[in-house]
Amino acid sequence: MPAETVARCFQVPGRLVALQPIRTGNVNDTYRAVFRTTSSEEQFILQRINKKVFADPAAVMANMKAVTDHAHQRLEAEAEEADRIWQLPRVIPAHDGRDYSVDENGEYWRALSLIASASSFEKLNNPEHAVEAGVVLGHFQRIISDFPAGELADTLPGFHITPQYLAKYDAVLTSEDARGRLDHSSEARRLAKFVEERRAFATVLEDALDRGELQLRPIHGDPKITNIMVDNFTGKGTSIVDLDTVKPGLIHYDFGDCARSSCNPAGEETDDLSQVRLDVDLFASLVRGYLREANAFLTEADKHYLYDSVRLIAFELGLRFFADHLAGDVYFKTSHDGHNLNRARVQFALCESIEAREPMMRRALEARQP
Repeated sequence: MPAETVARCFQVPGRLVALQPIRTGNVNDTYRAVFRTTSSEEQFILQRINKKVFADPAAVMANMKAVTDHAHQRLEAEAEEADRIWQLPRVIPAHDGRDYSVDENGEYWRALSLIASASSFEKLNNPEHAVEAGVVLGHFQRIISDFPAGELADTLPGFHITPQYLAKYDAVLTSEDARGRLDHSSEARRLAKFVEERRAFATVLEDALDRGELQLRPIHGDPKITNIMVDNFTGKGTSIVDLDTVKPGLIHYDFGDCARSSCNPAGEETDDLSQVRLDVDLFASLVRGYLREANAFLTEADKHYLYDSVRLIAFELGLRFFADHLAGDVYFKTSHDGHNLNRARVQFALCESIEAREPMMRRALEARQP
């Protein structure tokens, strides 16, 4: 079924006048839909949910609807005291009342309200931007922190469970092809040694969860900087988008991934490892904004493991890239031979930089906001 036909399946007034593909994002097919009446215009985001990534699209939408409904109630209740107009995408129902529409090919589609007059960025532009990114993540976590995590489906089992990725890596190493790639590459052998030296660290968050020090809460699941919206008029953070990955988890997965992905100015695809580092100034600014909101719900144990989360998520992503390289590039898309090997090199270099900056990062995390 064409996207134009699907767009008309949702409860939006007017007639469809434009459907523009949005090329950003690596998971779902995304469009900007424009509907007009004789006196108004409404734009929304139309997406086809990728069933290869999300095996149960209905559960994804149930999670999204439950959490956004709860969040919107909190936003309305706090609106008078807020220092800005906070926003969050709204799930637009289909004409049959469901939170999605299924086309004739069994594909699931959803419609979400558009966060207008706001922009996202590929990287942090300056410390002020870092503060706003931290505020947005901390605010989102705070307003959903009282939502019962047990009422959410685990739509991505094993996601960010580092010991499980380590077990998959070990399984890959048993194959003859993987051993051959190790034997023929001194760089691959160096990375394998890097993994072995940090094997015991892989369980740090899951062990804390098992001991009851940490607890499962609703999480965003993918809070990279490109998912954080900044108001075009005020320069303040206004929303976080791409809520596919909302699920039960540790808030440390969100914090660690946000810091890992946004505080390395070199990015994930550089070939120059000398440029890979954790920018402590950006990190301190991100933390300052984050704690301004998150202090309201974080426990002392939560705060204790925030540094570990940044180190762990960098290690975890490097491990996943490295395992995929050894397996023959079967999961992550690549553009050339050795692409996943270089990605792993970048993340492991970032992990080393995080380790070298531990004292400074912990000092930033010990700050207390009013």
